[in-house]
Amino acid sequence: MNRHARFYTHLLNRFKPAIRPIRGISLPFVLFVLASCAALVENPLSPQEPPQVQDRALTEQAFKAGPELHAYHIGAQKPLTLGDDNKSNDDNSTDVSSIINNRCVVCHGCYDAPCQLKMSSFEGIDRGANKELVYDGTRIRPTNPTRLFDDSVTTQQWREKDFHPVLNEWEQTPEANLKKSLVYQLIAMKKEHPLPEQKLLPESFELGLDRQQECPTIAEFDHHKKKQPLWGMPYGLPALSDQEFSSLESWVKTGAKMLPPPELDDSITSKITDWETFFNGQSLKEKLVSRYMFEHLYLANLYFPETEDSDASAPQEPLFFKLIRSYTPSGTDIKPIATRRPFDDPGTTEFYYRLRPVFSKTLDKTNMPYRLDEARKVRWNELFYQPQYEVTQLPGYDPIVSANPFDAFEQLPIQARYKFMLDEAMYTISGFIKGPVCRGQIALNVIRDHFWVMFIDPDNPHMHDANEFISEQKDYLRMPAETGSGGLPFASWMEYSKLQQEYNEARAKRIHELFPSNKDLNLDLVWDGDGSNQNAALTVYRHFDSATVLKGHHGKVPLTTWLISYTLLERIHYLLVAGFDVHGNVSHQLLTRLYMDFLRMEAEANFLTLLPSDVASLEITRWNQGAVDGVKNYQAFIEQRRTRTTGITYLTQHPKEELHNLVHQKYGPSVINADPINRPDHQHQYSSLERKLQDLAKLRGKHLTFLPEQVILRLTTNDKQVQVYTLLNNISHTNVAHIFNEASRIVPEEQTLSLLKGIAGSYPNAFWDVKEDELEDLTNQIFHLSNEEDYAKLMSDYGIRRTNKDFWKFSDEIHQWQMAHAPLEGGLLDYNRLENR
Repeated sequence: MNRHARFYTHLLNRFKPAIRPIRGISLPFVLFVLASCAALVENPLSPQEPPQVQDRALTEQAFKAGPELHAYHIGAQKPLTLGDDNKSNDDNSTDVSSIINNRCVVCHGCYDAPCQLKMSSFEGIDRGANKELVYDGTRIRPTNPTRLFDDSVTTQQWREKDFHPVLNEWEQTPEANLKKSLVYQLIAMKKEHPLPEQKLLPESFELGLDRQQECPTIAEFDHHKKKQPLWGMPYGLPALSDQEFSSLESWVKTGAKMLPPPELDDSITSKITDWETFFNGQSLKEKLVSRYMFEHLYLANLYFPETEDSDASAPQEPLFFKLIRSYTPSGTDIKPIATRRPFDDPGTTEFYYRLRPVFSKTLDKTNMPYRLDEARKVRWNELFYQPQYEVTQLPGYDPIVSANPFDAFEQLPIQARYKFMLDEAMYTISGFIKGPVCRGQIALNVIRDHFWVMFIDPDNPHMHDANEFISEQKDYLRMPAETGSGGLPFASWMEYSKLQQEYNEARAKRIHELFPSNKDLNLDLVWDGDGSNQNAALTVYRHFDSATVLKGHHGKVPLTTWLISYTLLERIHYLLVAGFDVHGNVSHQLLTRLYMDFLRMEAEANFLTLLPSDVASLEITRWNQGAVDGVKNYQAFIEQRRTRTTGITYLTQHPKEELHNLVHQKYGPSVINADPINRPDHQHQYSSLERKLQDLAKLRGKHLTFLPEQVILRLTTNDKQVQVYTLLNNISHTNVAHIFNEASRIVPEEQTLSLLKGIAGSYPNAFWDVKEDELEDLTNQIFHLSNEEDYAKLMSDYGIRRTNKDFWKFSDEIHQWQMAHAPLEGGLLDYNRLENR
């Protein structure tokens, strides 16, 4: 008899005189009922003792000695079940790492992973889950950051921060390893209760981003299972195959062991040492330059050229590095310095910049590759060390200074800073598009669904004396990052609005001084990438609360275009990247969004200076329907122009389109490629397939409102070639000047499509599988969409729904295509926004 049954027996004996006998019920029966209740209380899935963190490390020798042993292998490129020589080396169905990556990480990868369970690394799995939301738009007070690898180092430290285990941390037996593993219980639950055999998931499945999170501990699992028996893992998707389930079961049963990260070869370690020496120079100039670089590169996936030049026939996942601050110097173990923001006080006068290997599975959402090679070092020396200037002192870490790059880095040449960011402008812009912000609605609700980006030429003669002007204006260029989560949004907004107004007036005066006639307002202002750098022209697509940046100008000519200057590019970075706190409160997030409105308007106003003022005024009105303040601000800027025309001679009745054509001619084919699908040249002869794709891309209007924002389309051509395209639904708005009621500002009649070759975006809403001969029917079905039933038929004909028995096969093939065609830039997609329609 267990201890609970003995306890109930003791109570029964003690109070036996007070218990009246009940006719027909014997004492043994009562004892049986009480013992049964005790058995329920002592649920083997409800451990009473506190968890004890386990050492799950496994040596290669022990791994090879275990004929049935499974292990999670970081960075493995081979199957990991040893002992069976008959298994194919290409069989990933028994590779524990591959199963977790392709079945779990696709939902549990980014910061908004359900229950903060990040499974892209073993450290994330071992850390476990937490009930607190990372993305909480109503948070009054900032919360403590929970960044994996930074804010705590050991699993025990995460336990002290309320992360509960998802692997067994109690008695270590094969039976207990299964019964007390939340991961195993959830996948077994799906095995026991698979998805219903129907096209759509039942309404009991909550799939919205704002759904109530269910984050049971192992002690709460029984209740969770009874409440939602269909919510096993993978959630809202088909179950694992028998072989996949068996492999994970064996791994968990044998203790969920992990092999150590691979040893870095000597050539890699020597490069690490070389670059750490570069970043840790001791002169004041070197320290200031390295601080500037760190604050811009801390999100980059840095890599060495060998990664990029690997065998294309057998692409390997790249080895990336993160540039971090450490208490320890090069050649010793890294001890990271964790601060909320990269410009925050490290808390010590002695720290070191280090390159930390990234052994997590690469996610498309956060992958921003950045090459480190000798050419890069030569370029940085040319920008920062060859010019003659002196650094007399280092800036402090008071946020008033450190959050303002125009103050903190005042002693560094403007052209050096600007060219540093322009060299990899796609990375710079991607900071606020991809970064750590997995749900960026606050930052992104201020931008259009589709726009192009250009940059002011850093070598334009008028840039030469920019240092003095920016130094004079640095106090007016302060940003909300200086207040963190401490400011009141609307009161602070009024303050920054006044600062921005002062800066705009000074900028307008400066423009008048630099461009006394219209002749200088011409294409010389636009950076052409020095004839070869494809970062000169970018396209941004917004998908509700995420977005995509692409090199080149993709899609039809957009409603708006940004022309970005140095001060604007720097402020975008320090507002939305370096200065944005994912764990900050609602005040911080709201103020960030309000300030970004200033930057968007400034970028668009820069572009308008290249158009005749009357055309610019018409564009302002069109861009800001219903936004009186926006029109007023723009109009004031345009009216301050001393000339009504520019130095560009326009020959058509469509100056905006003509301007873009002139800019594209200036770029040349080495900088910008044509877009034959979305902007066909009618003088060119296209193939039958190209014409079908063009017909799909030209669709526009109300019927597009039934389409999701981002569709990945696999196309099988008539000659059996497989291509992958992304279909983007560009939603049109009357204006993007307001935070709330976005739906009321949508203009369905102006919605357009962009059809892009390859994968664009990290969060697909739907998968389509189409043959070339079916393209005309697909286009026709979209053209005639008028209700949800029409879209349901389209999905039945071409969609790969969540419930499709071949969902995982299709998913794997998409990821394999991505690995073959974009091994450096790609990564696992995130399925948290897949629709159920």
